[in-house]
Amino acid sequence: MSAEAPEPPAPRRILVTGAAGLVGRVVTRAFADHGAAVTALVLDDPGDLAELGADRVVVGDAADPAPVRRALADVDAVMHLAALPTPNHGTALEVFGGNTQATFTVLEEAGSQGVRRAVIASSLSILGLPWARRTLHPAYVPVDEDAPLQIEDPYGLSKQVDEATAQMMARRHGMDVVALRFPFISDAQRAAWRLPLLTADPANGAPELWTYLDVRDAAEAAWLALTVPLQGFHKLFVAAPDTLVPYPTADLLAAYHPDTEVRAPLPGRAAPLDLRAAQRLLGFQARHLIDAEPMPMPLPMPAPGPGPQTTG
Repeated sequence: MSAEAPEPPAPRRILVTGAAGLVGRVVTRAFADHGAAVTALVLDDPGDLAELGADRVVVGDAADPAPVRRALADVDAVMHLAALPTPNHGTALEVFGGNTQATFTVLEEAGSQGVRRAVIASSLSILGLPWARRTLHPAYVPVDEDAPLQIEDPYGLSKQVDEATAQMMARRHGMDVVALRFPFISDAQRAAWRLPLLTADPANGAPELWTYLDVRDAAEAAWLALTVPLQGFHKLFVAAPDTLVPYPTADLLAAYHPDTEVRAPLPGRAAPLDLRAAQRLLGFQARHLIDAEPMPMPLPMPAPGPGPQTTG
């Protein structure tokens, strides 16, 4: 579908599901700072969402139509973040069923009430690498939105279904929907934990291609995805342009993804993701980058099992 459309008015009121999560809290603050009224839909009220800028809080499950309908009062845009964030946060059925039902419910209720703009949190885990029980490799790098999926876990599958649901809702309701494929989401505390871990053993980051995104940049990508003129459904990788390790990307790929086709140069610490679609469609470019003094790479160690990849 065409990405060109008349300039829409900025959303007056935005529903943020999962507003108490890592990304949700920062998104709520950022949307309020942009002048939008924010309704927060949360499973449990942490008690401080008003301080973050939410002027309405609805407690309920995003998979339950009743609280979703209440939360959608006067809303003209939706940021859907509510989800079990890894396959380890419940049984396979709870993760897959809960995530996909919530996405369907939120978008169906929103579309039925006339909301015509929504953003959903997808994930780099849709590729299948991060939570696989065996070592997988991308078909090629830089990985773009058309890369083949190798999903064998319920969380990655839930994201694939979520994107299919969003695309269907765009047709069903004439809704413009953007799926943001987040990598590992970082803040100061998470970076302080993750950077030494990957520096000591880069194999820990191989399933996620050593990518990351600061939570403040995630919020900015969400705002742009809700406000930039576009039409239809779009899936976009959003990430920092560099990796979360102090080693050359070419060396990392040679050591941990040796048979992956390299389709373009990846100088220095360049992230092995093709981020041009988000730049072109949203004008998004991450600004909060992590400094890592270049170092010679240690000898490769055996690849680990599934690692943590949380979007909020």
